[in-house]
Amino acid sequence: QVQLVESGGGLVQPGGSLTLSCAASGSIFSIYTMAWYRQAPGKKRELVASISRGGVPNYADSVKGRFTISRGNTKNMVFLQMNTLKPEDTAVYYCNADIRPTQAPPYEFDYWGQGTQVTVSS
Repeated sequence: QVQLVESGGGLVQPGGSLTLSCAASGSIFSIYTMAWYRQAPGKKRELVASISRGGVPNYADSVKGRFTISRGNTKNMVFLQMNTLKPEDTAVYYCNADIRPTQAPPYEFDYWGQGTQVTVSS
């Protein structure tokens, strides 16, 4: 059983900062790409940022220069540092990971966290 648990969401004023954390636990042989998605009310879920196992990041144009994705030293954690937050960043943020649960069979699966609310408002 693999679990992704997010933390760090909350209410912040425009221009403020928040850091989201996500920890993967359970039966894990290897974790590959980890990512953050978000979904605002009435909108589709969208990719915010992703990071490969080797640490190569990728960002949505809307957050470039403001958000930073990183992985923990043990590779089972991913963080999203969000600076200069805007009201349009308000959404539920979801952690996503591509995980191989066992050495054999060598299959990878997509896992999601339960989501954490980020609200940017004065």
